[in-house]
Amino acid sequence: MGDDSNGLAPVDKSKLTLSSAKVTAAGIPAVISSAVHSMKKMGVGKTVKTLRMVNQKDGFDCPGCAWPDPDHRSSFEFCENGAKAVADEAMKANVNAAFFAKYSIDELSTKSDYWLNSQGRIAEPMYASRQDSHYQPISWDAALAKISDKLKSLQSPDNAAFYTSGRTSNEAAFLYQAFVRMYGTNNLPDCSNMCHESSGKALISTIGIGKGTVSLSDFNHADTILVIGQNPGTNHPRMLTALRDAKDNGATIIHINPLTETGLIRFKHPQDYMKLNFSSTKLSDVHIPIKIGGDAALFQALNKLIIESNSIDNDFIDNKTKGYHEYCESLTSLEWSRIVTDTGIPKATIEGVAELLINSKTIISCWAMGLTQHKNGVAVIQEVVNMHLLGGHIGRHGAGLCPVRGHSNVQGNRTVGIWEAPSDSFIDDMELGLKTKIPRGHGYDVVNAIKAMETGDLEFLFCLGGNFISATPQTKRTSKAVENLQMGVHVSTKLNRSHLVQSDEMLILPCLGRTELDEQLSGEQFVTVENSMGVVHTSRGTLKPASDLLRSEPWIIAQLAAMTLDDSAIDYLGLIDDYDDIRSLIAQSIAGFEDYNERVRQENGFNLPNPPKDDRKFDTVDGLASFSINNLPDVSLQEGEFVMMTIRSHDQYNTTIYGLDDRYRGIKGNRRIIMMNPDDMLELQIKTRDVVDVTSHYDGATITSSEWTVIPYKIPKRNIAAYFPEANELVPLESTADTSNTPTSKWIICTISGPNSAAEEE
Repeated sequence: MGDDSNGLAPVDKSKLTLSSAKVTAAGIPAVISSAVHSMKKMGVGKTVKTLRMVNQKDGFDCPGCAWPDPDHRSSFEFCENGAKAVADEAMKANVNAAFFAKYSIDELSTKSDYWLNSQGRIAEPMYASRQDSHYQPISWDAALAKISDKLKSLQSPDNAAFYTSGRTSNEAAFLYQAFVRMYGTNNLPDCSNMCHESSGKALISTIGIGKGTVSLSDFNHADTILVIGQNPGTNHPRMLTALRDAKDNGATIIHINPLTETGLIRFKHPQDYMKLNFSSTKLSDVHIPIKIGGDAALFQALNKLIIESNSIDNDFIDNKTKGYHEYCESLTSLEWSRIVTDTGIPKATIEGVAELLINSKTIISCWAMGLTQHKNGVAVIQEVVNMHLLGGHIGRHGAGLCPVRGHSNVQGNRTVGIWEAPSDSFIDDMELGLKTKIPRGHGYDVVNAIKAMETGDLEFLFCLGGNFISATPQTKRTSKAVENLQMGVHVSTKLNRSHLVQSDEMLILPCLGRTELDEQLSGEQFVTVENSMGVVHTSRGTLKPASDLLRSEPWIIAQLAAMTLDDSAIDYLGLIDDYDDIRSLIAQSIAGFEDYNERVRQENGFNLPNPPKDDRKFDTVDGLASFSINNLPDVSLQEGEFVMMTIRSHDQYNTTIYGLDDRYRGIKGNRRIIMMNPDDMLELQIKTRDVVDVTSHYDGATITSSEWTVIPYKIPKRNIAAYFPEANELVPLESTADTSNTPTSKWIICTISGPNSAAEEE
């Protein structure tokens, strides 16, 4: 294979069909979509058997999002996209030696992401050198020996990095980080670096914990719920049930987002039909179509209005916080002209939202990538925290902060140690539990790992799940960096683009999925996960593995650790005989997991400690929550410039493409599109379906991507949106959030060239 694969998916030439955006989420269309997708990939019998076990107490945790399960569950406790995730995993193992003999790596590189994912499960370990045109089968023993030998040959452990996807269980993630640290490095980049890292940094600096402060039951007691920079109808569909129930209990919902998202207009729970209930629920009471990047100005304005109304919790502020007076002083120079310009929202509308907040005794703020992936991602989340501190909306039933995580166990991964920058206290506890010294110097996050590959400082990359190439920014540049590696290893269930960018040596190790039975020496095993609200519970696969050559993630890690580490203080091979032993080691090593094996077997698992939520206590140096002072970012644009944000389609989960339709937005058949305000299109003389080139600009450098089809969409002027991973090519590697170093995938300054008229306007 050539060494210039560039990591890009081929340009999509398929037919684009446009229709009106939907006004109701879920309902019968979601039922039909779930059934069709599931039966196509699993068949009727397997579909019924599998979906009845999703998110059940004796079943498996959905491999989709991390939204928590209710204590009292229905027979069908899944959403449309959860059903797609399950069906996608439960496919036959067709990606085998015969498959790779048929398709060269070069030929596979010409296939779409949708095609790659649709081929089925990976059946056996595969190997390719840079000189090989095809992957070849390799035994587990030989594959693990190659990896171990490479790790032992590196000049320094810091020449290796170990990436993690958020689907990894607590048990696997703990073993993984223990092995990596005992090997001698903290190079543990993970998917959090690209999504909620800004949330963690903002929350730790203000309230002393990098997690949210709400439970699912709080939604039933909230006066007002803010949904900020988030599209729950596609990305966290089961959240819509919680919002519906909150509405039934009298809550007001405010949606702050440049796009009007169907899931927050109206919602119809599919199971209502079985109760002969044919009505739907209007969710959002207010939609704020904010300009991309205007959130900081909005929340500073809201906070100023709250302070001026004297509708604050003086007792909470005086006894639980610091920095209030300084924060008030910082807002005195805030001008309405700047607020209106930055947000695109009239003063009267903002005042109306402030009035709702002022009259609310309990407020929940939910957010996702729409806040985190900005240059000021940490600062804008701190402004949301400021609002909660003003009203004492932390540690009160029905109130709190709710960063909504994506991957089903991404929060659990961080809790058990997947972090390139561990605290001294975490290392102290880990050394006691592992009975060995481990490194304390901070390692590479995702962005710095890519830069280290470019310079040759990183020679080895191990990916425990995920699709590194497609998930990361500036795709061509990242691919070039990966090609510099001596070895790349991918623990995977499905074929993806990361397998097609070759380093000197490449290995694909097929692992069990969340849905599959995991048997070890002591019998059937279960694993555990932590949801978005800090509840740890079991997940037990029930399906026969897609191939006899699949291995569990803990097994793979343990085997590699045993082969690589000399005189280890941990009997890794012994630990995988019974996963209870892994959990016992976690209990010895990490605070909050005491009596792990006993508590996780309780009906609904157990809650990890959360001092702000539990006792209104803050694990900060002085025990006080902090108000934060931040300058507003410069969100002005030059003539001819637009700001782009990347988004998901409805038939998509992170980088996995389930289909080519975005049903709620009325976009079908093609993903290489630019959503643009109709007035902007008119000014640029661009017609619907015109094909343009897009160039991103950062610090004097440019990146150009060709052949994007423009469609009109209800989005603020000078703002555009495009799907990732396709648009990740345009995200500059150097453009990252202050403090968190998260790529700014929601703030990409672009220019448009063309158009090449391709069709008449619809």
